[in-house]
Amino acid sequence: MNYEELANKYKRMGFEVPSADMIKTKEEIEGIREAGRINSLVLDEVAKMIKPGISTEDINDVVHKKTLELGGIPAPLNYEGFPKSVCTSINDAVCHGIPSKKDILKNGDIINVDCTTIYNGYYGDASRMFLIGTVDDDAKKLVEVTKEALDLCVKEIKPFAHLRDIGFIIEKYVKKYGFSVVHEVGGHGVGKEFHEDPFVYHFGKKGTGMVLFPGMTFTIEPMVNEGDRHIFLDADNNWTIYTDDGSRSAQWEYTLVMTEEGLEILSK
Repeated sequence: MNYEELANKYKRMGFEVPSADMIKTKEEIEGIREAGRINSLVLDEVAKMIKPGISTEDINDVVHKKTLELGGIPAPLNYEGFPKSVCTSINDAVCHGIPSKKDILKNGDIINVDCTTIYNGYYGDASRMFLIGTVDDDAKKLVEVTKEALDLCVKEIKPFAHLRDIGFIIEKYVKKYGFSVVHEVGGHGVGKEFHEDPFVYHFGKKGTGMVLFPGMTFTIEPMVNEGDRHIFLDADNNWTIYTDDGSRSAQWEYTLVMTEEGLEILSK
């Protein structure tokens, strides 16, 4: 079936379907794949240098330099006023942490490094968690479970599943371990823009939401808290989001494409 036939079929069944521009061409998917490959190489460079005693500004410098070296552009820099080339979120920072010379990584910290690269007009987006020095078992478990929830989605979500199936899988999994999922921030479509439709919820009711067609490209990036799910925005920088209760938070993010067989990772 072509797009119109599929769309009409699922519309008749009463389901929301993706718009035609959410379905990427082979050429577009290859462009996103190449941007994703470069983005992953930048995160590999961070993995080589991250350790106790470095600042988050040091991470920013490495990301900026490596991205340019590989022919890319760091997408976060100047995006809606964001001042740096990468997001670095430590411990109770959920996301959008701003690199600074003042933020020195300490033994026992956990940090999310969220990197997005533009290459030839296409975007690749991923984030990884890093354990700094010797980290306590609770933090290790939080980081592991968050990644396991994401990997479970990659394994289980197939073509013509529903968008909210993603959130159902993630929330059900992390709740088994006593963790909570942030509701207010989610994944997103990705391609020729940093953030495209659809919004990807990390919680939800199975069998609801948009039907996922082959050719869709999007991120899944669960933010999972050690304590409750509630968050607040830093009033000073208007970017960084923190857990309300001061508990630690973890996040992993992949850029993915829905194929005829299932989800394929384009950047991680």
